[in-house]
Amino acid sequence: MAKSIADKMVSRHPHVFGDEVIETADAQTVAWEEQKERERKEKAMRAGDDIPSALDGVAGGLPALTRSLKLQKRAIRVGFDWPNVDGVLDKIREELQEVEEEVHHAQPSKDRIKDEIGDLLFTVVNLARWADVDPDSALRSCNVKFERRFKAMEAGVRAGGKEMQDATLEEMERYWQMAKKLE
Repeated sequence: MAKSIADKMVSRHPHVFGDEVIETADAQTVAWEEQKERERKEKAMRAGDDIPSALDGVAGGLPALTRSLKLQKRAIRVGFDWPNVDGVLDKIREELQEVEEEVHHAQPSKDRIKDEIGDLLFTVVNLARWADVDPDSALRSCNVKFERRFKAMEAGVRAGGKEMQDATLEEMERYWQMAKKLE
C-alpha cells in the first residue's frame, strides 16, 4: 500500500520527483488533472469498462454543493457548458418557474417539488462557478448574515416591548429592514 501511494505521488508530481518542468501553478493544475484523467481511464479499463465517464471519480460523499460544482467542472472539460453567464441566468429563471408551478400545483407532490428545487440549486451552483464564487462559502456567509440580522430583529422587537411570538409579520419585517440598514 505504501508503494502504491508513493507511486501515485511520483506520477502526479513529475516536476518534483522527475525532470519535468512546470512553469506555473495553473500549468501544474492542468498537468494534475490530466494525470488523474489517465488514472481514471486505466482504472475503468481494469474494471472492464471501455469508455469511462467524464464524471467518474467524483466522490458521492462530498457535501452536495461541492459535489455539484465538481460534477459541473468535469462536464465543462468535455465542452458541456453555457457559452455565457446569460444562459445560466435564463436557466435559473426557468428552474424557478418550474418550482413555482410545482408548489402551486392543485395536488403538489413533495417528490416533484424536491426534484425541481434540486434542479434550481444545481443551476445556482453553476452561477456561482461562473462568478468564481465557492457556493459553500457563499452559503456559509449568508447563514452568518441571516443569523446576525435575525438576532438584531429579535432585539428590536423586544426593545419595542413585545416578544417575537406576539409580534406581527409586518413588525418583524420593519425591524428586519432596520437591521439591514444598520449594516
